[in-house]
Amino acid sequence: MPDIKIQLPDGSVKEVPQGTTALDIARSISPRLADAALVAKIAPLDSSNGDGDLVDLTKPIEQDAKLRILTEKDPESLEVFRHSSAHLLAAAVLELFPETKLGHGPSTETGFFYDFLRETAFTPEDLLKIEAKMQEIVQRDEPYAREWLPRDQGLNQFKTEGDFMKCHFIEQFTAADEKISLYRTGKFVDFCRGPHIPSTGRIKAFKLLNIAGAYWLGKEGNPQLQRIYGTSFYSKKAMDEWLKQQEEAKRRDHRVLGKQLDLFSIQDLAGPGLIFWHPKGGIIRKVMEDWLREEYLKRGYSLVYTPHVARVDLWKTSGHEGYYSQNMFTPMELDDADYRMKPMNCPFHILIYKDQLRSYRDLPVRLGELGTVYRYERSGVMHGLLRVRGFTQDDAHIFCTPEQIEDEVIGCIDFALAVLNTFGFEQYQVELSGWDPNDRKSYIGTEEQWELAQKSLKSALERRNIPYKFIPGEAAFYGPKIDVKLVDAIGRLWQLSTVQFDFTLPERFGLEYVGEDGQRHQPLMVHRALYGSVERFFGVLIEHYAGAFPLWLSPTQVAIVPISERHIEYANKVADALKAIGARVAVDGRNEKMNAKIREHALQKVPFILIVGDKEAEANQVNVRVRGQEKAEGTMNTSDFVARVKRLIDEKGVKLD
Repeated sequence: MPDIKIQLPDGSVKEVPQGTTALDIARSISPRLADAALVAKIAPLDSSNGDGDLVDLTKPIEQDAKLRILTEKDPESLEVFRHSSAHLLAAAVLELFPETKLGHGPSTETGFFYDFLRETAFTPEDLLKIEAKMQEIVQRDEPYAREWLPRDQGLNQFKTEGDFMKCHFIEQFTAADEKISLYRTGKFVDFCRGPHIPSTGRIKAFKLLNIAGAYWLGKEGNPQLQRIYGTSFYSKKAMDEWLKQQEEAKRRDHRVLGKQLDLFSIQDLAGPGLIFWHPKGGIIRKVMEDWLREEYLKRGYSLVYTPHVARVDLWKTSGHEGYYSQNMFTPMELDDADYRMKPMNCPFHILIYKDQLRSYRDLPVRLGELGTVYRYERSGVMHGLLRVRGFTQDDAHIFCTPEQIEDEVIGCIDFALAVLNTFGFEQYQVELSGWDPNDRKSYIGTEEQWELAQKSLKSALERRNIPYKFIPGEAAFYGPKIDVKLVDAIGRLWQLSTVQFDFTLPERFGLEYVGEDGQRHQPLMVHRALYGSVERFFGVLIEHYAGAFPLWLSPTQVAIVPISERHIEYANKVADALKAIGARVAVDGRNEKMNAKIREHALQKVPFILIVGDKEAEANQVNVRVRGQEKAEGTMNTSDFVARVKRLIDEKGVKLD
């Protein structure tokens, strides 16, 4: 066989016989690399980027190529590892319950699942049996062996075995004249395009999590399948850490804490995805919004307010009717026209800008609004405060000249980081989402406009020395965007702050300004949201702090518990001193046992609980209990405590000392 050229990541080139595998090359480099290898990535030798196809280590390489051998250290290998884990699950189920028919088993962001058709329902006890059988197959170290069959032969084989779901996948994803790809794991054979890791023995840590229902092809009326979810990791330590995080996430679930702390609710009579803010949640929302509006004004934004609905003609002009209508509520027929509730605020801010002709001296124009918008989210994806149908965006739009665009983007990035810092988020990741030039129908604008927009955003990030990941194909239809994802207290990423470039809406609406040359020019436009939405940001705050908000955000900052009825007067005096500095105080004068009242306020996660009796009243002191501390902190002068509370509120710190 003729030799082919294989270029490795370090730029070196190996000449090997045609048909050599990635595993052969790994062995020639180092036995240790061969033992660690999980999957390979192959790209044409003349490719200029990092794209390529993931392939089995045993796939023969037939032409010149760039080759990467992936191990546990490469994030891309984890998806393949978990897909192989799904096959391990299916193999175990068939050994234990051979009457079962198979759906599909993909990897997921946190693990994998496999869909099964079986008359008898799986039980928690069955999951333990399946896990044990999976471990047995791991110990057998069964290879994931790829086989090829003519399509008709493969179809007949699965039809004979009654696997109608596999037949569907073969008919859906393969052409009549091609061979189909099968993977054999012991006695288990599955139609699958791969790739897979070398063998089951490489799967060292896995756990089955739960059983859920799923309709075949996701359609009601189709057979009801049983979906078994699981997860797998390269090490038991990593899996244990993840499982611990999941338990902690349950403890922090904002839906549970929202009810426990009486912050918000979703009412069935009103409809799903619509949030009712209760008084305590309403106070926190007010504090969030007041801080943001003050920052708007400090940073040169003008506050605006706009309607909740508009004629369909507006959404046609903006492009939402054509590109976003599936996410909008259906039109309402009124006497003069059809109207839609707004899914975004941007067209409204554009109309405010357009209401008068601007000079270059007026720019930049920064319009900010906490505006409620409405989007049609499907019932299956709504999730507490995090995915809703009606929500308030801290939306701003900046209209500026080309010379101003980078500075304005930098200002937005600085504002976003100020939000994270103020609300106690120390870590974040940044992504720059660009367009896919091969999918022109999904985007508005010319190639030159997109390149200019992406270059401006990249330059702004680089000027601030902010590391970022570029993600092609994830831009909005009207422009590229910067996403700032915060990392919460237990290491989860949350998408909140967004800065989006827009060169298309100014053109669609005919926006203009008079330049220094006296001629009319089209302004550039930046969309910017920092909380993302007030609802989503609040949900993240609840989970980040597990409901124990920093003092400045807490709905009740100080609870005062008088020991007896005769101490209520002094308790009110202390409360008045705290209210004078703007603190939110509750005096608990109920005829209940003192310890019961203390326990109730502790469960409500009040930062400070003050106990006052004869001794405290005589000395003008308070006995202080601090949230999270097992023992009472002790007595201190009332004036000193008031000064402490004022300092903590002003500092907007997280700690209570």
